[in-house]
Amino acid sequence: MRLLLTALALSAAAAFSASAAADCECLWRGSFDQVHAEADLIVAGAVIDRNGNSIDLNVDRELRGGQDFDEVRIWLKAGDYCRPEVETFPIGSQWLMALHRIDELVPGGFNPNTPNISYGRVGDYELSVCGGYWLSRAGDWVSGNLVDAPRWVREPEMTPVLLDVIERYVQGDIDKAALLKASQADPAVKQLMLDTKAFLRGQDPSILLED
Repeated sequence: MRLLLTALALSAAAAFSASAAADCECLWRGSFDQVHAEADLIVAGAVIDRNGNSIDLNVDRELRGGQDFDEVRIWLKAGDYCRPEVETFPIGSQWLMALHRIDELVPGGFNPNTPNISYGRVGDYELSVCGGYWLSRAGDWVSGNLVDAPRWVREPEMTPVLLDVIERYVQGDIDKAALLKASQADPAVKQLMLDTKAFLRGQDPSILLED
């Protein structure tokens, strides 16, 4: 009986591994400026752990969601789920992410023989690959498929944008035109903005976008 159970477990694991080779199929939903509104949670932070096809993000800033998380678990690629590979997010890397909450399990989404590789737990979050749902972050600066960028290009040519500016956009304080202008600003102007950040924090974000 034990041998039979072991064989069944190995067979189930092999079947899941085979499905993991499948590719997802989805349409590109747009850059961050287009997809952020549909997200349940928008947070910035650093990856502190990886386990199976999930990562734990230490949240140091929440742009929208009202959950006040210190950490959030995010489930990534497995099977044909349209999500990025876990290797995309090494421990210590910093990101801004627009996440969807997992409210229910899908049929076959959890295999007890491979609990660390699954669709994800109810109450956790998932990250889609079908748009600009994540942006790379370096301190106060963010870059990536932010606004009007080519489809499927994760690091288009752009000038990094202050996280403060993106937060104002997410909260509806500035419009897309202002966000686009920020991403096209002269790098020297960006450095000036960094040097005077303490002053700029209390100003209208449109000041950051003036020529």
